[in-house]
Amino acid sequence: MRPPNEIDFWRGLALVIIFIDHVPGLVFESYTLRAISVSDAAEIFVFLAGWSLRLLASSRQMRAMDGFHVILRLESRAFTIFAAQIVITEIALAITAAGSLYLENPLLLEWNNAAAVFQDPMEAHIGLVLLSHQLGYFDILPLYVVLMAGAPIVVLVDRYAPRMLMPLSLAIYCATLVSGANLPTWPVEGRWYFDPGAWQLNFVLGFVLAGATGLGGFVRSQREAVRWLAVPVLAAGVIAAHYGWSPDPLSLPEPRLFLMFDKTYASPPRILGLLAIVAVFGGGYKYISTWAHPLAVFFSKLGRNSLNVFCVCSLLSLISQFVRFWLGGGLLTDTLVLLSAIACMYATAWLSEWRERIKP
Repeated sequence: MRPPNEIDFWRGLALVIIFIDHVPGLVFESYTLRAISVSDAAEIFVFLAGWSLRLLASSRQMRAMDGFHVILRLESRAFTIFAAQIVITEIALAITAAGSLYLENPLLLEWNNAAAVFQDPMEAHIGLVLLSHQLGYFDILPLYVVLMAGAPIVVLVDRYAPRMLMPLSLAIYCATLVSGANLPTWPVEGRWYFDPGAWQLNFVLGFVLAGATGLGGFVRSQREAVRWLAVPVLAAGVIAAHYGWSPDPLSLPEPRLFLMFDKTYASPPRILGLLAIVAVFGGGYKYISTWAHPLAVFFSKLGRNSLNVFCVCSLLSLISQFVRFWLGGGLLTDTLVLLSAIACMYATAWLSEWRERIKP
């Protein structure tokens, strides 16, 4: 078991923020990251996934593997995430059906893009397995599946041609924004909420900046200067989020996606907001660990078991939506919802580690 560390801490905190953001109307959503930035916890989560991949790729075990075994190792992780997505989606559909029956409200079957599953189950279930049909608030793991499926490319390019990794990622990102390319959804026509061609840049930035050499090494050597450069960017994001300002797409020149605050395409303002958050708050863990050690331990435990906790977090967010619909919102209800969810997330992390400890 890893001791508390900065990456696990921030990942655990991001999971709690994601839960809050996935319960629309929760009183605490006014205090999450997206309330003070044009970016949100999803960007942080994907960035840290890339950072974690670097730590794995730099491990002695991974460096000893040839290319074929690197591919097997990482694709097995992608399959694990895919399996998790299928399982929690089916549970989410059962929760949706149960909520509709208990509350005697068939309109609830239309929540979160679930209507197609109940109206046309054969095609919709094919779509669920192909990841071409995704429930609302259950669309981050499909992106993660694609990113991890492509992770061997990231690791092997970094191993054999490290100077090509960042230019290649930027080229794919720019081509995606210029063309507006995205994966289609089916059987309901549409597009993925998180476009993998754009979001891979967040993932690769985490991977590259975690490195001890190259761009990561340079940023570390200039940490103070980078932090001061990031402060006005972060301040601009706070102002934009506070006043709800974003540019009018119709007033922007083509290609518009480079200037919009678009989450689907992880547009540059959101990337800059993410990097500003990382630059300003990165390294702050040592103070948290010193002055609020129990919090460091708590959130690190969540982050160490991120996949299991994320799955439970997603299901809890859906249950919380139904609870709030049934009981109504309000400070008391929302506080109980949040505290109960955090307790369940912690229990999930504890059970995950307990299971590992009792393995023969």
